[in-house]
Amino acid sequence: MNRRNAGLALLALLAAGAAPLAAKAQQAGKIYRIGYLSTPTRESVERGLDAFLRKLRELGWVEGQNLIIEYRWAEGKVERLPDLAADLVRRKVDLIVAPAGSAVLAAKNATSSIPIVMIFPSDPVEMGLVASLRRPGGNITGTTYTAGSEIFGKQLQILKEAIPHASRVAVLLNPADLSIVNQGKELEAAARSLHIRLQKVEARGPEFESAFAAMARDRADALVVSGSSTFLPHRTRIAELAVKGRLPTMCNFREIVEAGGLMAYAINMAEFVGRAAVYVDKILKGAKPADLPVEQPTKFGLTINLKTAKAIGLTIPQSLLARADAVIQ
Repeated sequence: MNRRNAGLALLALLAAGAAPLAAKAQQAGKIYRIGYLSTPTRESVERGLDAFLRKLRELGWVEGQNLIIEYRWAEGKVERLPDLAADLVRRKVDLIVAPAGSAVLAAKNATSSIPIVMIFPSDPVEMGLVASLRRPGGNITGTTYTAGSEIFGKQLQILKEAIPHASRVAVLLNPADLSIVNQGKELEAAARSLHIRLQKVEARGPEFESAFAAMARDRADALVVSGSSTFLPHRTRIAELAVKGRLPTMCNFREIVEAGGLMAYAINMAEFVGRAAVYVDKILKGAKPADLPVEQPTKFGLTINLKTAKAIGLTIPQSLLARADAVIQ
């Protein structure tokens, strides 16, 4: 090989090595745009959102620098989600974050190509969101709210332990939120074994007075507030009406107990929601949702509001207080 040809070969090798480096630099300089599709108001989930954004920053994603987030809030109205999801798809976002099953369903119906990171659907396999937890198989992955639908039966068992005489339990649900269907099935199975009659009471919010009036007419002994995120913006009002009706409540969100509900057996959303940021990071760096297993929570906490118990004239058994992870005085 003469000197001229050797020089050309060297230049070719250098160019070949520089190409992937240039591509990486270009990717590193890209500003990604993601959509955040959520059913409740921003104020009602601010703590969880802060945890999500904090974890993103730890992973190197800073809003306004290398990341733009298009927020879409349904303000507690599930029926708005399809249009909000379609708007994100039209804007060609790189990824959609969808907290709660209702938002994931809307995102799934809007796109089969844009990656979707779900947060907290109760049973993503049963809902048809993923093929399996281990191998999602499509454009959706992320975290699920429960370690299995039996968690809802556990909530009813704890409620029965707190109120042994309870034979009629109302279940507050939003009929527009299709993501809570599986919760109802599990509650019904648990109710049969505990000899409890369930009374399904529908409410969409913000008006809940008629729903609580129906519970009073049916002489409900206690209330289960279903895991619909549409109730989070109205948690204070729900808690107030439950106390006014002297109705012990079991909630799916700790935040409702902090607002005055009686009990919750649930995950700590603010702690677990950061896990979704890990999925966002991996997907933006090239991973495929189909190959990322869905993560389930491993810890559930029992929160009891003793101030509320006193207000409704209920004495919580010591055996239950001993197992509580948090007691609000």
